Amino acid sequence: MSFEPMDPEQRFRAAWEAVEIARPVHYSLFTFGESDLPYYLVEAASDPKQPVNVARGEVKVARPKIITPDSVQPEFSNFFDDLDMAGMVDFLLARSAAFRHLKFDNRVGNSEIVSDSVEEVVARLNKRLDAEEEDRVAILTAPHGLAGIAVLRYACERVLQSAPENIQELRERGFLP
Repeated sequence: MSFEPMDPEQRFRAAWEAVEIARPVHYSLFTFGESDLPYYLVEAASDPKQPVNVARGEVKVARPKIITPDSVQPEFSNFFDDLDMAGMVDFLLARSAAFRHLKFDNRVGNSEIVSDSVEEVVARLNKRLDAEEEDRVAILTAPHGLAGIAVLRYACERVLQSAPENIQELRERGFLP
């Protein structure tokens, strides 16, 4: 068993796999302009005996109208308090063509403390969203301290899953062969 510290990529992968999209959504992002990704984030407490936090938030994903040299790198706003994590995410995702030219802005509402377990909160939120016939709000779960990674994973997966439809729309409008 190795006691050496994890390299940044392993640390990021471990954090990525620790979060979950408990209720995914199945609609594409807009090819042009801004898309809204509403979610509930259920974050476990640092101590299992403590209540969990629930916050409602929304990620705005925007594509630039004009691509300039300054818009080559993706931009992430309000995802991480930890500067090391933010730098690592910027480094890893800037190398992916899928995220170039995108701007991500995470807006989180007030956190509510709930005394149930993460699983019970997710079940209750699922029941509420089903009753409201709401299919555009995701539910994300994260261990304590990984809320930003959960929201980032949700936004990234929406971008990747939307890509085929976005490319098709670009072809239909004559921007691609």
